Amino acid sequence: MTLVPEKIYKAGEFAALMGVDAKTIARWSKDGLVPFVRTPGGHRRYRESVVRAVRNGTPIPRDEAA
Repeated sequence: MTLVPEKIYKAGEFAALMGVDAKTIARWSKDGLVPFVRTPGGHRRYRESVVRAVRNGTPIPRDEAA
């Protein structure tokens, strides 16, 4: 069985899906509301499961919360 890697979103992509500015996503991240991973270059990235939970207004999966 092959595992399919989870899609990773950039802040701008996440923001477009949410209908907000990318700075809002960065603020949510800074405030600890939305977990993220950092690239080696220091950029924030958001897992698809987190994006989906935020869009649906459901709790963020426990294993994703930082």
